[in-house]
Amino acid sequence: MAKNFTIVDLFCGCGGFGLGAKQAGFDVVVAVDVDTTLQSAYKRNFPLTNVVKGDLSTMDKNSWKLLLSKKEIDGVIGGPPCQGYSRMGKGDVNDPRRSLLYHFFRTVNIIQPKFFVMENVEGLLDDGNFQELQLAMAAADKRYTLIGPILLDASEFGAPTKRKRVVVIGYDPKELNTLNELDVIAEKKLPVNVSDAIKDISSPIVQNSDPDDFGWAGYKKQKDLSEYAKKMRAAPPPNMGWIDAINKLKSGSVSGHFETIHTEKVRARYDATIPGEIDKVSRAKRLAWEGLCPTLRAGTGSDKGSHQAVRPLHPTEARVITVREAARLQGFPDWFCFHKTKWHSFRMIGNSVSPLVSESILTVLKRKLKVPLKNAANQ
Repeated sequence: MAKNFTIVDLFCGCGGFGLGAKQAGFDVVVAVDVDTTLQSAYKRNFPLTNVVKGDLSTMDKNSWKLLLSKKEIDGVIGGPPCQGYSRMGKGDVNDPRRSLLYHFFRTVNIIQPKFFVMENVEGLLDDGNFQELQLAMAAADKRYTLIGPILLDASEFGAPTKRKRVVVIGYDPKELNTLNELDVIAEKKLPVNVSDAIKDISSPIVQNSDPDDFGWAGYKKQKDLSEYAKKMRAAPPPNMGWIDAINKLKSGSVSGHFETIHTEKVRARYDATIPGEIDKVSRAKRLAWEGLCPTLRAGTGSDKGSHQAVRPLHPTEARVITVREAARLQGFPDWFCFHKTKWHSFRMIGNSVSPLVSESILTVLKRKLKVPLKNAANQ
């Protein structure tokens, strides 16, 4: 009987990291986050995963014993909240979220997986932050060989966005064959541009008064679909996805098409912005068909003022991009649904790990696992 490879997803958000794990051949057993709004997408898109609201800083051995029920866990993944280290924010040294970096490694020690992957913002390498990363890494059980921090760019792993992130990998040499940074970097792929990503996505639709509508619309008629667009349109893996979204996809409709209303003055300003340049007022970059999307930002939650992050402008239409276009640019497939509210959806996407980066890293780790001989023949 074939082995089921298992993952625990910490600080899971909407599920970008977990989706990449699933695409690499892992089952996400437990996913934990303190934000129930972000988690709502995880529950919808991962119907078989135990999605738990939990504060990692308070979860102990007994908590995990109850959650895992003696299940053997192959890997732990997670992106601790990055706001305390982000170059875009204040980088407040007193931000309590900074301590969650340590709690990631503490939780790894409790679960004792065969490997783990931690992801965070590039600012974690800055003076004043790097020392905290080193202290957190030092808390990892000595059984683990640590790799990194490695600085990766999503655009080099098949995503049409410039998104640099720091990754730390740990693995137990008794459970995985020798791994190094080059193994991860070797998974780099040919670049994908904005045109490849979103040219087949329809223009926005008017938002109606139905509180349960996710903004469904069809595709543009296009003769030559890019390979990227074909991949995004594909059906989900077995036991994944929301049945409503799967049925809509079969009939050619996907979510996330609601418009953002702009005044005529703003539309005129956007229209005058040259692709590849930045609107001087909003500081929004206008995408160029042959270019890449800048890093999509999350904005802030209600606890931090509910500020909306600046969204890129469409290459040819005088507007900001839609949720579905943002999802495509981040690497989420079309069957993946976010939230009925645009603000929450953009926050989910901006907070997420690109599933394409996650899939690349976890494909390498799965390949390195020392599978027992009795199971090897079934892989």
